Amino acid sequence: MATVDDHRLATDLATRAGAVLLEIRHRLTADGAPSSVMKHEGDQRSHEFLMDALAGAVPGDAVLSEEGSAHAGHPPRGTGGRTWIVDPVDGTREYSEPPRSDWAVHVALAEDGVPTAGAVALPGLGVTLSTLEPPSAGDLPPVGDRPRMVVSRSRPPAEALSVCEALGGELVEMGSAGAKAMAVVRGEVDCYVHSGGQYEWDSCAPVAVALAAGLHASRLDGSPLAYDRPDPYLPDLVICRVELAEAVLAALAG
Repeated sequence: MATVDDHRLATDLATRAGAVLLEIRHRLTADGAPSSVMKHEGDQRSHEFLMDALAGAVPGDAVLSEEGSAHAGHPPRGTGGRTWIVDPVDGTREYSEPPRSDWAVHVALAEDGVPTAGAVALPGLGVTLSTLEPPSAGDLPPVGDRPRMVVSRSRPPAEALSVCEALGGELVEMGSAGAKAMAVVRGEVDCYVHSGGQYEWDSCAPVAVALAAGLHASRLDGSPLAYDRPDPYLPDLVICRVELAEAVLAALAG
């Protein structure tokens, strides 16, 4: 299982990568650079920072990053049971549209396919949520009569819309996957349902934090989310308050 050092490392690296990204964003905004340049430099610099930092801190662990191959010093995936799964910039479009804050940095450790440590930095808000000192869902206020469902601003999945209708909920639009998931952890919304187009790096860190906080996290059919598979495509998930899980899964099954 993950050690205290693993939890600290995830938290530290997500926070520091977020600081790198903010510096780039501020500099390129002042220079009037186009969003495409900000996306490219932010992705690349954050990826390089995380790969170098993980190579120095945990050289015996494998790494999976959205932005390309791991550091040459890391072993290949599937050989040791411990794989760090990172997304250097979750929500590049939102990142490249200052002053938007609905983007994130994900750093997580999966052990034998289970997310055991993780951190999601929300640099635009100056916040990092992690498994080191996870928030508690027990501290959140009760779910209201109209559960709040967080969805993409541009492509809300049909499954989320059907769950929202079944629960008599209301929709809240937001950017990146990490921002949406952490909105549930922070109590800003009650449920996040997604289908299609995601990979392991999109959800591993958010799921680690959500589970540590005492929330429900699963596939749309209620099965566990498994990571560090040969194919990193992992297209769907549910993160929600535990008291809504049965109703959400029933709506999805119906």
